[in-house]
Amino acid sequence: MSEKTGDSPVQPPVPPLPGRSQSLARGILALVCVTAAVFTIRDFLPALAWGTVFAVATAPVYEKAKARWPGASGGLLLPVAATALLTMIFLVPMIMIAMEAAREAHSVLALTQTAREQGLPMPEIVQRLPFGRATIMTWWQNNLADPRRVHEVLTSLTDRGLAMTRTLGSELVHRGMLFCFSLLTLFFLLKDGDTVRYQCLIASRRVFGKRGEAVARQIAASIRGTVAGLVLVGFGDGLLMGVVYFAMDIPHPALLGVITAVAAMLPFFGYLAVGVAALMAASSGAVAHGITVFAIGVVVIFIAEHFIRPPLIGGSTQLPFLWVLFGILGGVETWGLLGLFVGPAAMATVHLLWKNWTRERPAEDPAPLPPKTCA
Repeated sequence: MSEKTGDSPVQPPVPPLPGRSQSLARGILALVCVTAAVFTIRDFLPALAWGTVFAVATAPVYEKAKARWPGASGGLLLPVAATALLTMIFLVPMIMIAMEAAREAHSVLALTQTAREQGLPMPEIVQRLPFGRATIMTWWQNNLADPRRVHEVLTSLTDRGLAMTRTLGSELVHRGMLFCFSLLTLFFLLKDGDTVRYQCLIASRRVFGKRGEAVARQIAASIRGTVAGLVLVGFGDGLLMGVVYFAMDIPHPALLGVITAVAAMLPFFGYLAVGVAALMAASSGAVAHGITVFAIGVVVIFIAEHFIRPPLIGGSTQLPFLWVLFGILGGVETWGLLGLFVGPAAMATVHLLWKNWTRERPAEDPAPLPPKTCA
């Protein structure tokens, strides 16, 4: 018979599980909850990662801004201003490219209509080529100078272009949404940065101990170095080459400068952008200007990639250039554009762990390693 108070029976106390069993149960519950949460937001993980990269990369500048304007750092003004400024850095090049494309759309349509009716006239530069001139002229006459062949090619390209436009449109909408969520993540990380850093520090010490802080600092330094080495150096290359394009009277120097800046953020892609600009100059008849632009561009990008970028990326983390190169290329191959920052950060972390693991510890290894001998 159980004792009753009113209509409700009094339940006997439930004995707790032993300590280890209770800890294991809590760990399993936490793992299930974290797995469910990650699976729920899996489509937004790239946006969260980009927002974190932006926050880590801009943290030193943002801290200086907080110290300069302490009254604005406690509210929403400074986080909103910083997020808006970063947004404009990304949007201004895209707006320039869109405006230039819209400006050239009428010329492209007119050229397409003329090609359908009369064919494409052969450029004068083909007749001045030192070799291969006869082959190119014959191919051009058989394919591009005939209006019927041009009409067939353009019709085929139009059908494919419509399908690509639909795919590209949906992809742009998806990327735009991820970009907006990345900026939203950046805003909240800037707004609550002190709290987030303190919580991450406590969690790191509980899980990894004090050595986890060294790994976190290595990752943050790698991200900032990568931003400086890729983004800033790319912008510098684009700015210098934009001045060269303008001085050499290359068509659309501002647009080509933006394209060169974006391409130069990836290793070896800057040469491709400079080559395109040189071909544009040569196709308009300014062969000497095209050669000059290509020569200057090769020198600028070579110096930036071999003497400026490696110290910026690997200098703060003491990462060898080969590790930096593999981190960037392998990161882009595996993670896309996000791999530009994930790859070097992963390589920098592995490099730190390797140095710590192979470092001689007198307390643990009282006998020193034997000296190297020459055979």
